[in-house]
Amino acid sequence: MKRFVFFVTILALAWAAPRFAAAAIEVSAPGQQAVPMAITEFLPLEGAARPELAKEIAEVLSWDMDLTGMFSLVDPASFLSDARVLALNSVEIDFAQWRLLRADYLIKGGYVVQGDQLTLEARLFDVVERRLLAGRRYTGKVADARRMTHSFADQIMKSLTDENGPFNTRLAFISNRTGHKELYLMDVDGHNPTRITDHRAIVLNPDFSPRSKELIFTSYKAGNPDLYRKETYSGKEVRISAQRGLNISGRYRPDGRELAVSLSRDGNAELYLIGTSGAINRRLTDAWGIDSDPSWSPDGSQIAFVSDRQGNPHIFILDLAGGQVRRLNSSGKYNVTPAWSPKGDRIAFSRMAGGQFDIFTINPDGSDERQLTFGGGNKEHPRWSPDGRFIVYSSSERGKRGIYIMRADGSGNRPVALGGGDNSHPAWSGEW
Repeated sequence: MKRFVFFVTILALAWAAPRFAAAAIEVSAPGQQAVPMAITEFLPLEGAARPELAKEIAEVLSWDMDLTGMFSLVDPASFLSDARVLALNSVEIDFAQWRLLRADYLIKGGYVVQGDQLTLEARLFDVVERRLLAGRRYTGKVADARRMTHSFADQIMKSLTDENGPFNTRLAFISNRTGHKELYLMDVDGHNPTRITDHRAIVLNPDFSPRSKELIFTSYKAGNPDLYRKETYSGKEVRISAQRGLNISGRYRPDGRELAVSLSRDGNAELYLIGTSGAINRRLTDAWGIDSDPSWSPDGSQIAFVSDRQGNPHIFILDLAGGQVRRLNSSGKYNVTPAWSPKGDRIAFSRMAGGQFDIFTINPDGSDERQLTFGGGNKEHPRWSPDGRFIVYSSSERGKRGIYIMRADGSGNRPVALGGGDNSHPAWSGEW
């Protein structure tokens, strides 16, 4: 598949504490302290205007900033004359107009289109302090405009919170839109879905490598649920585990050197450590019942997993150094698909209650359990964004299963993939 490339030039980053500095924006409680932000339509730096391009850029920025829950977007219908001025330096901006609209932050930019080439200039200003916070120049193809814009949204988050955003990453998911369950990639906002397998069989449980440019997944392509590894940039694919029986739920260790996987080669499905080439390094569990769905702690020292060793499926924590296993929580009768936050502070999982699944999170010590989703339909397979601010999951609340994103507190949920059959088993890449 095509490898996405564009070039970024750092133009300016004047970082000193504005009135709403990083510490003042509470990223763990989005929406409670929404800061007014104005996003203007980008204007041509030279040549003819491209209204459709400017509209696309504004839509991407607005979607990304709204998803954070940190900003309230000023209505463009209220913008005054400065919104129509191409101004990329602080001295050129009429900040008084934006203060009149109560905006605290302002995004402006311009573009140049030459054939299929695009140069994009983007700026973030602190209206209160009347200064530039971040500036970037992106060069690439016109078709890359969305990804350039997502990249600047990441930079906005970095400038205001000191943590990079997740908007220029990718989502992997499974869809049966061709009549078979195949593996797809798409942008975080659901655009540019691309099928990357043609197995014409059941494909399940994708997971990105820590470097993001390869995935592992289970496929019945050869008639058995085997584990495959695929490079996203080259399309190269290899079967790495074809043990007798199940080869499922593969997850990369945080350092990328090993995989945790559930194998039934010896009867019951147990957890194993295998190398990236498929060689078995170590058996991790040995208990009555089925052990599956491993999820690594960020430091690689523990694994959350699902087991029915005590009857119904529940979530357990395995300490790799000592081999001790403890049950994560005592509530619920059917808890599955754990996902450890990249910050290490929460574990997301899905629970069946009242005939349907919903998403919960809990501290790794089993305390402070919180239900995040409500209403009809099944919400399953939660996975975290690389910054820990968001959760992607599948939901059947509108009938067929779709892919949804919500903030880590359960607010702001929205679909990103609905059409074309059932969509499930999402995974979120790291930095792309």
